[in-house]
Amino acid sequence: MNQWWKWLPKQTSNQMGFAVIGVGRFGSAVCKELLRNGVDVLAVDSSEKAIEELRQMEPSIEARVVDSTDEESMREAGVLEMGTVVVGISEPIEASITTTLIAKDSDGSRVEQVIARATSDLHEKMLKRVGADRVVFPSRMQGERLGLELVRPNLMERLELDDQTCIDEIKVPELFVGRSLRDLNLRKNYLVNVLAAGPTQGLTVNPPATYVLEKDHVLVVMGLIEDLQKLPET
Repeated sequence: MNQWWKWLPKQTSNQMGFAVIGVGRFGSAVCKELLRNGVDVLAVDSSEKAIEELRQMEPSIEARVVDSTDEESMREAGVLEMGTVVVGISEPIEASITTTLIAKDSDGSRVEQVIARATSDLHEKMLKRVGADRVVFPSRMQGERLGLELVRPNLMERLELDDQTCIDEIKVPELFVGRSLRDLNLRKNYLVNVLAAGPTQGLTVNPPATYVLEKDHVLVVMGLIEDLQKLPET
């Protein structure tokens, strides 16, 4: 499988929460995927219209009108209490740069990771200089992938078969290491089917029940999205 996840962060602070700044196509797609995976997200935008449109699409979301270039406004909104901040602002460029700087360098900020959207190579360079941990050149689809990766850091790739069913390639969770597929009985315990297992470059297709999973191996599993999300992350 193609490794289109590698530009995304592999470790996040789920317990500290997520904030998405700028809820255009990219930002709203990130919010949607986070919510879809049962994660609370704080969405902010300087546009009241954009916030109202998001609330109409996602009534359960916590969304606020905030000037992200103002440190006190960011602090009062709770953005600086989040572990991961996604800066989805594309223009003006100075707004995304200032927002990134505030998230990373404000006194008392608990933000551990900032993922910022860039529109050019120069924009990317400037975002990195002010502390962005990751810079992306996204589309709407990549926004959905980013949202999913933030809540499932061991997910390497996903192939959607339909609206409900997927095939996921995941890193073998630590809880599964050293155990056989028979012992784990993933079909019974998690309602997913194992299609392949083993090292990335040497997968065993349709592995036998006696197959023992090892550290740094991957699993390719198929099932309903809601069941795949129940697999352990660590």
